[in-house]
Order: sequence, then structure tokens, then C-alpha cells
Amino acid sequence: MTAQTVILEVNRVATDMKEALKSRIDILAEKGIVPCLATILVGGDPSSATYVKMKGNACKRLGIKSIRIELPEHISTEELIAEIQKLNVDPSVHGILLQHPVPQHIDERAAFEAIRIEKDVDGVTTLGFAQNAFGFASFPSCTPAAILAIMDYYQIEMEGKHAVVIGRSPILGKPVSMMLLHRNATVTMCHSKTVNLEEMVRLADIVVAAVGKPNFIQGDWIKPGAAVLDAGYNAGNIGDVDYEACKDRASAITPVPAGVGPVTIATLLKHTVDAAEKLA
Repeated sequence: MTAQTVILEVNRVATDMKEALKSRIDILAEKGIVPCLATILVGGDPSSATYVKMKGNACKRLGIKSIRIELPEHISTEELIAEIQKLNVDPSVHGILLQHPVPQHIDERAAFEAIRIEKDVDGVTTLGFAQNAFGFASFPSCTPAAILAIMDYYQIEMEGKHAVVIGRSPILGKPVSMMLLHRNATVTMCHSKTVNLEEMVRLADIVVAAVGKPNFIQGDWIKPGAAVLDAGYNAGNIGDVDYEACKDRASAITPVPAGVGPVTIATLLKHTVDAAEKLA
């Protein structure tokens, strides 16, 4: 690892974000309002259950109310949407998060679309996506927002830089590309069909890995001095970037494990508080 490499301490970023929320939560409490996040878990996937538990614990530590709704795996799309509609009309609920993936027989997109935009704190609706594309989303997808929060915290310059995003999912690769464009980066979006992918990555000043393949990005793909942000999470707490190989060439890199995950959760909490303030 070169002397110039900065390990982006994401836990520090997340801690500072949550500390900044405390006074806002206190002000809401004076008005008799407790920010509330409702999380829906369909089925018994252990990884999803762990994520929901982590989010609930994070809410509790900060004084945000957390409602956990567990639904059976065999529930229909219509029944799931009916549960979401109950939360939509509940004035005490400020944010709704549907833990994904859901069982295959459920129309996940239809379920996401049932969430009211003012409660879409996870940034999963097409309206939220469109607002992000135009640059005025109240709640952009949490992981893309977390990536930019980390870059801002460490003052990683985006304007005029060439960013290469590997991955094109509608809640990660696509929205983070748009957010980088809004910050005046030049963005190349790559994916599984990209020809000569490693050559594209070698041109990048900023690399965002969001492809969902463990240790996919190799060290010799990284331009010396590039900033590397690993948004991947794979079995065994392995990111999408070969961390040991890439850190020797990067100017800044997110750690593995821990990636951007802690800041993603902090962003979700921030969005919930934002929503409570707006709905107040």
C-alpha cells in the first residue's frame, strides 16, 4: 500500500451522520413526533432477517421508532400491497422499507410502486428514480447516497473526474451514475456485456464497484491514484473489489468487510428523519 492511500473509514462517516441526527430527533420529540421506520420482511431468508434486525437496532440506538412486519413466504402480491397501503395511511409511520429480495412469486416492482413517494426512504420507486435522474430526489437510493456521502466526507473530488460504475441495477448502479453526473463527473456505466471492461476501469479516476461478484475488480485494473468505492456484498463478507490487490494502487479505498454498509444504514435513518420533518 502506498503512503498516499487513504482507507475510507466508513464507520466514522456513519457515526458522524448519526450524531448529526440527534438534535433533529430531539426537536421533533418536543413537538410530540417520533420518527418511525416500518420494515417489511417477507419469508424467512436468514440474510434478510439479519439486515432487518441491524436496521431495527440502529433505529433503537438513535431514538427512531422501528416497526418490524413479518409476513409469510406464501403471501400474494396483492396481500403484500394491502399491508403496504396500511402503512401508507398511518400518519405515525414516516418511512417504509420493503426488504428485498422477496420470494420469486411476488411482483417485487409492483410492491415497491405501492409505497408512497413521501415514505419511500429507501429510494425504490420509479418516481423516486425519476426524481433522482432530474436531480431533486428527497430520498435517493440509500447505497448511492452513502457512496457520495463518503466521498464528500473525505473530500474526494468528483467534478471533471472520470467515474466508471460497474453495475447497472436500478437501486445502485444507475442512480449512483446519475448522482455522479449531477456532481459534474464524466460517467461510464459498465455491466456484464461490456467489452474490454478492464480497459474501461483503467481509465477511471473513480471506480464504483456494484456488480455483485466477489473479488471481481482486479488490482491491475486500477489506475494509480484512483478512488475505489466497493458497494459489493458477497458471501463471506467479500466485496466486489480484490481489496489487497487494489489498495496498493488506489489513492483512497473503502475497506472490506464493512464497505459502504454502515453509511447506507445511516443514510436510511437520515431519510426517515427527513421524512418525519416533512410530514410534520
